[in-house]
Order: sequence, then structure tokens, then C-alpha cells
Amino acid sequence: MKITGDWITAPATQSVCRMLTEAGHQALFVGGCVRNALFDVPVNDIDLATDAVPARVLELARAAGLDAVPTGIDHGTVTVIADHVPHEITTFRKDVETDGRRAVVAFSTDVSDDAHRRDFTMNALYARPDGDVVDPLGGMVDLVNRRVRFIDDADLRIREDYLRILRYFRFHAWYGDAEAGMDAQALAAIAANIDGLGGLSHERIGHEMRRLLGAPDPAPAVAAMRSTGALGAVLPGTDDRALALLVHLEPELRLDPEPIRRLATLGGDGMTARLRLSRKEARHLDELRAAAANTDSAAALGYRMGVQPALSALALRSALLETPLPPDAAAQARTGARAVFPVTPADLMPDLAGPALGATLKRLESDWVASGFTLSRDDLLARRR
Repeated sequence: MKITGDWITAPATQSVCRMLTEAGHQALFVGGCVRNALFDVPVNDIDLATDAVPARVLELARAAGLDAVPTGIDHGTVTVIADHVPHEITTFRKDVETDGRRAVVAFSTDVSDDAHRRDFTMNALYARPDGDVVDPLGGMVDLVNRRVRFIDDADLRIREDYLRILRYFRFHAWYGDAEAGMDAQALAAIAANIDGLGGLSHERIGHEMRRLLGAPDPAPAVAAMRSTGALGAVLPGTDDRALALLVHLEPELRLDPEPIRRLATLGGDGMTARLRLSRKEARHLDELRAAAANTDSAAALGYRMGVQPALSALALRSALLETPLPPDAAAQARTGARAVFPVTPADLMPDLAGPALGATLKRLESDWVASGFTLSRDDLLARRR
């Protein structure tokens, strides 16, 4: 089998491969670029594996006139930039020692060693510069059947890096066959190693959870996280029952998958710290929760929040309350977003000033919104006292 794509035939990428192969070394595409090409989804990052040691990669790149950066040289990784495109090149490795968060590795000349240290069989697929797939562990069968399976012993793979627990659920959400369900050995190994999640950094957990919740339908994977204890370990006090409802409602409002909106269905406290949310993300989460908790109409939410945030809040509210969406929700939100409050501070001055001016403007605006934006400027000014 071959992989195809403009990225693999690009002159810059082929020049990086020739840099290695013409010197007698292997150049194998590996990991996400191979997996995504086989799934016919976009390839964002180009990773290569080679039997050349990092110092040799640096030497060859510089001799070829290419920029080379020792981005992770202690672990065998050099980033070679050709035509402004980064190519991450890593020497074949095998694990010598692991502690559940990081590994001590030794370089190898055998691609099989490199394959055995990876997490899932579908990630242990390689491809030569001409696109021919190299499958040291039989991962192609799992990829074709959309079966996410740990390499060799699931328990050992997890104890090498406990983040693989979260990666398992994320990969199943994106690439797994939901109808076939999850690998029983994987789930048993995850349940037996939940305590290891406590040693992971909040940044790593947050990164994985964002990517999981951004999947087209993360609800089955998150439900499995709950059943194994993984969800409670990383986000105590959460409940995923509303997530599947939200995912079902999103297409009705033409809402794209959004991790923060989906996160809001889970409840729980301390999300900002536990997932290292940015200030913007934390503010968005708080605004969605507050808007979903009130009884404002779709039009009122559109006026106060804008169309897309309003629709997110409406979908979240319906999911949490298990109620249908309001009729014509999207049209109403757009109507509200277009509405312009007809009273300005100048209309109330000089009779009012300071806190009294602000309070009156707020009261009149509330009356106007409650009227469905029908009260005119004259109607509102008649209510100023």
C-alpha cells in the first residue's frame, strides 16, 4: 500500500529525504502524517524517522544548505527546515528507562525497535519517500478496521507514559469505530493505572482534553473515561450526561465542534487551573455557563453576546435541561445581534448624571430587550423617570 498527497511529493520534502538516503541512511515518514494520509485527512506535521544519529542529521542538513535546529537532540530529534516547511527528524530509538512521564532512550538502527516504543499500532506505521508503507507490527489491519489498540502489553505502554490514557480516548474519538466499541484489554489496563494520571502536569492534561473535546463526537469516549475512572481523576465532580445531547444539538444550529462549549456541559469546579485554560478560554467558559443558567430569550442572548456565542449558550442550556431548542433560535439570535439600542447617554443629560445616568440607561435597555426590541426611543424616554 502507498500513501499519497501533495505534501509527500513536495520538492522540499523530497529534498530532505534525499539528504538522508543519498548518504546511505533510511528516511521513513512516521506517525501522524502516515496515519492521516491513510485516513485521507489533512496532514499538518511532517515527521521522519531515520537510522542516522542526530549529529549526522545536522551535518547532512548543513552540507545540503538546509537550516537545521537541534530541537530535541537529547532524545534524537532535529528539525530540518526546507522551503519554510519544518521536517522533524528523529533517530530510531528504544526505551531504556521510563517513569510514567518521560523516558531515557537509546538510539537504534532497527525500525522495529522504534515501532515497539510507540503507543498505538496505528501510530507505528512508516512510509518510504515513494509512499510505500512499512508496517513492522501489523498496524495496518487495526487502522483499516479503525481499532485503537496499544502496542504489545497495554499495561506496560501506559506505565511508560500515563498521558497515554488520555491519548487513548482522544484517538478513539477521532479515529476509532464507535459501533465496534473499545479494546477490552486497553480499558482494563487504563482502569488499573488511573492513579498515574495524578503525576501529569495540568498543561499536558489540558492539551489532551481540548483535542479530545474537539473531535466530531467525543461523547462515547468521554463516557468510557467516566466508566474507567479517568474522567473523575482529571476533572473531579464532573458529569458527562449532557455532552451527548449537546453534540446532537450542535448541527441543528450549525455549530462547529468547540472544546470549551463541550467542556461547559461537564460541570465541576476548578476547570481553569486543572486544564490550564487561558484567560480567554476561562472567560468564555464562565460566560457560556452564566448565559445557559439564565432565562434570556434567543434574541436577548444574541443582543448581549453576538450570534455564535448566543447559539452556543442556547445549545448548552437545552442539553443541560434536556429540553428542545427554542423555535427559530438562530433567526432570533441574529435579530438580537442586529438590534441597536435607540437611547444614548446624551438623551438623558443633563437631567441625569453619574450613577443615576448609568442605572437609568441599564433599566431602559432591559425594558427594551424585554419588549423584543419594539419600544421606540420616545417610548423609552417617556419611562426615564
